[in-house]
Amino acid sequence: MQDHSHLLAMNARSLAQQAAVRRATFSPQEVKTLRPFSIWEMSQFMFDVPADTIRKKLADDPSLPQGTTFEDGGRQRWYSLEEINEIRRRVRFRGKSLLPERPGGRAIRIAVSNFKGGVGKTVVAQHFANAAALDGYRVLVVDFDPQATMTHSMGLTEVREENTVWGIMCRDLCREADRIMASYDDPEECPYPSADELPRDVVAVGAHRVQDFIQPTCWPTIDIIPSCANAAFVEFASAQYRSLHKAWSFFGCVARYLDELPDDQYDMIIFDCPPAIGYQSLNAAFAADILYIPSGPGYWEYDSTTSFLGQLGDAMEDISTGFAQMAEESGLTLPKQFMDVRVLMTRFEPSNDLHVAMLGAFRNVFGADVCAHPIEMTRAVEQSGRFQMSVYEQDYRQMTRETWKRARLSFDQAYSEFRDTVLARWREVGQGSAARRAAQ
Repeated sequence: MQDHSHLLAMNARSLAQQAAVRRATFSPQEVKTLRPFSIWEMSQFMFDVPADTIRKKLADDPSLPQGTTFEDGGRQRWYSLEEINEIRRRVRFRGKSLLPERPGGRAIRIAVSNFKGGVGKTVVAQHFANAAALDGYRVLVVDFDPQATMTHSMGLTEVREENTVWGIMCRDLCREADRIMASYDDPEECPYPSADELPRDVVAVGAHRVQDFIQPTCWPTIDIIPSCANAAFVEFASAQYRSLHKAWSFFGCVARYLDELPDDQYDMIIFDCPPAIGYQSLNAAFAADILYIPSGPGYWEYDSTTSFLGQLGDAMEDISTGFAQMAEESGLTLPKQFMDVRVLMTRFEPSNDLHVAMLGAFRNVFGADVCAHPIEMTRAVEQSGRFQMSVYEQDYRQMTRETWKRARLSFDQAYSEFRDTVLARWREVGQGSAARRAAQ
């Protein structure tokens, strides 16, 4: 017979193995670093400008970043992403800016969600975040998943529970408790507790400032609200807090939190959601402008995606029906509406007849909501999970250029479609923000 102590012992052995893997994967200091990029990459994949033209611009202006040469790299110069972004800001080619399109208003928010495990939610969220950063965008990633795979892939190994989404929910509960108490002329008449009457751990975390939950990553233009294994208790804790304060609109915590961030702090906010319908995934849904649903090419993934759509829809309908007045008083609008819903097939093999048939079935059922470009299963995709490194982080010097280009082609196509979708909806967000400002 084996009790909880056996599980804890297994956990300890696994954590030790994780540490060994990270030491082998990251730098000797156990800090993940982002590799530099060549002028060829800048030319082909970032600026769409001939390499010789870039070299001439850099030679003509010595004040621009000049890159770094390495002993084993010949005369080739390599540039950090910070240097590339400085070039992007300062240089124009034929009068054209290298900065990406940034509609006005706050950052656009995208949730990557499905409760089927193994469909590539984290892989998709990570690659979209990396590709957006290489495109010149500032990205905030929110890791809702207690497996914390996204957090680890971004180079964070030590995370305190209070700095996760659980902390944001505690902070929101305290703020909402005091707001609701203040809405009564006589506080004694309020049937709900004030923040001071909540559990001590909630009150302690509730004092955090809005920026305290955001941490830098190995990518200079990607920040993260991380997760950790111990954050798995957030579902139990949230249910407890909900019973303590029945007027708390628990599903709006993250939306209210993100509304506090300056509009221009980030361009995109990407949520990596857990494989479940719970307090965290509902918070992601109610905060998101766009919902991306990855799904594998098998029948069981299709079946699970169908169930996910039904259960998420039911949960959102129940909240819209039962919490309408409560949500309005807390600054939320119900029913929740997504600006777009996209279904993205992952782990796709174009030579597999079953996969091709399933993609056709997805398109037959979900129509235009299915992305045109699926994520193909390649050796590079497999390695990205094994080494906690995206295709964009992999160095083409470790393989032939053509192999590397083929590896990232699928992600490039999927990201290009993602960016077009995001920009179209982002312009609508910017127009809405402008209209609100004019009304004020």
